[in-house]
Amino acid sequence: MIADIILTTLINGSTYALLAIGFSLIFGVARIVNIAHTAFYMVAAYCIFFGTYRLGVHPSLAVLMAIILVMVLGLICYKLFIEPIREHEAAVLIATIALAMVFQEIVMLIFTGDFRTVPALVPGYLEFGGLKIAYQQLLSIASAAVILAAVWTFLAKTRLGLAIRATAQDREVANLMGINEARVAMLTLVISVALAALTGAAVLPLMVLHPHMWMGPLIMMMAVVVLGGLGSLKGSFTGAYILAFSEALVVFLIPKGAFLRESVALSIMILVLLLRPEGLFGIAFEEER
Repeated sequence: MIADIILTTLINGSTYALLAIGFSLIFGVARIVNIAHTAFYMVAAYCIFFGTYRLGVHPSLAVLMAIILVMVLGLICYKLFIEPIREHEAAVLIATIALAMVFQEIVMLIFTGDFRTVPALVPGYLEFGGLKIAYQQLLSIASAAVILAAVWTFLAKTRLGLAIRATAQDREVANLMGINEARVAMLTLVISVALAALTGAAVLPLMVLHPHMWMGPLIMMMAVVVLGGLGSLKGSFTGAYILAFSEALVVFLIPKGAFLRESVALSIMILVLLLRPEGLFGIAFEEER
């Protein structure tokens, strides 16, 4: 049971971390609450499914096509629907909710509401101490770890990464230092939705495809972001594994109460916020300094 809890925590925690870091990036840079973030994750998953099983292309090519398509779609949505109202946070919130619903309905029209699954890319399993671990689970965990490491390296070592961090820390000072804040915000949103697409690619064989699959991860992603601290990448990473671990404990220790896993995770978030309202690694926004 301990091994099952650890394995489930690693898989779910990696998924939540990837989604939450992408969400935190665009929120930290442009103060955009992108409710459609997990809808891009859903779109990428369906694109990979369509490319692999309807067009017959190789899965790796289907993943590349899905990431490019989602990045282009994110850029179009930003330029048409978000950028004109970007300074009005409530309007952006409503617009991104509408975008998520539009994506859901389009997927429903094209693929219907049927539940679909994707076979494992790497069949078989590994036996360790009486525990069977599917190779696909190990591949998904390794893929998520590589993506997280790449994001961390990108933000720490590249010029664009430094510009993103500087803009997230203080937009006014970043503008004064010659950083084009509007361009950085646009590129950050593209990177953010690309992370959502990569998340879909990493865990696609482990999940069931359906047009409402974006709602569950959205709730947990928001909980992770609030728990870790709005705009904090370190907080998103830490909060993701805390909530994933709490979910796994509920599922394996109280099998008949598995439906309570999200409620328990959200209760932990509320408890932490009562003790530390800014979250575990909360940052002060420039307007509060």
